[in-house]
Amino acid sequence: MIQQTTYREAIARALADEMAANQDVLLIGEDVGASGGVFKSTAGLYDRFGAMRVRDTPISEQAIVGAALGAAIMGLRPVAEIMFADFAGVCFDQIANQLAKYRYMTGGQARVPVTVRLANGSGAGFGAQHSQPAENWFLNIPGLKIVVPATVEDMYGLLRSAIQDDNPVLVFEHKSLFGTKGDIDDGLVVPLGVASVVREGRDVTVVATQQMRQRAVDAAEILAATGIEVEVLDPRTLVPFDDAAVVRSLERTSRLVVVQEASPDGSWGASLVARVASAHFPLLDAPPSLVAADPTPVPYAANLEEQWAPTTERIVAAVEKTVAY
Repeated sequence: MIQQTTYREAIARALADEMAANQDVLLIGEDVGASGGVFKSTAGLYDRFGAMRVRDTPISEQAIVGAALGAAIMGLRPVAEIMFADFAGVCFDQIANQLAKYRYMTGGQARVPVTVRLANGSGAGFGAQHSQPAENWFLNIPGLKIVVPATVEDMYGLLRSAIQDDNPVLVFEHKSLFGTKGDIDDGLVVPLGVASVVREGRDVTVVATQQMRQRAVDAAEILAATGIEVEVLDPRTLVPFDDAAVVRSLERTSRLVVVQEASPDGSWGASLVARVASAHFPLLDAPPSLVAADPTPVPYAANLEEQWAPTTERIVAAVEKTVAY
């Protein structure tokens, strides 16, 4: 059944549907139980599934991820919530050196079906230590899958795929998207590693995720009035990344602009630009461009935070420059 819901509610619905379908699925984290989560993204789960399967934990990210790993090794399918993605720094060793490597180091004898949910991104006024887009921190750690849903439909469908996966998956839920609305089908499961063509165009390919996807679409509408047709592509997952979808788009447009809500160095956007330039240079009629956030901590002041990440105007300017090359 198709129903309209919010990005925030889609999280709870995906969790509920997976928990109903599989008794091995459980949720652990800080305040995920009776209070329904600090962002109310787990509302109703405690009442429906009880304290054994929706478990509040101490304020210890190391314990949360470590317990999830142990539960997975013993045959369960845990979902661990890290309240803010920034706090992944506290349990980085558990994620990078334990969660990501355990299946490999056992020669595949142990599965690690752990989903780690992290509230991510800027735009909500939480300051430098609670607003970082943290997805790029994990790009250089083989063994992890990284999911970045931008819409209600993708939030629901990708989270269900993540929970069903036998490998550790990090799901970054963007705080500024919690109130956005959309329609979802309760049976929807979106496969990991498959990009979405959000808007078709002939002149330039813009690749963007989450909040930047929304701004890229807005920029495309502005540019359409000037005769520039932008194709907007949302990879939806950073690992695995759907390079083939980018190549197919470039075969039509021959120009690439990548937009990300993060500093440029060591990022998924910089990596994509490098891969395209190295492996698909003949497709390009102009140098690929990366529109990124400023290389500073996220500002607290609302006017500064708004300018820190790429704005619609910056995306428009980058596309115009690329098309005019």
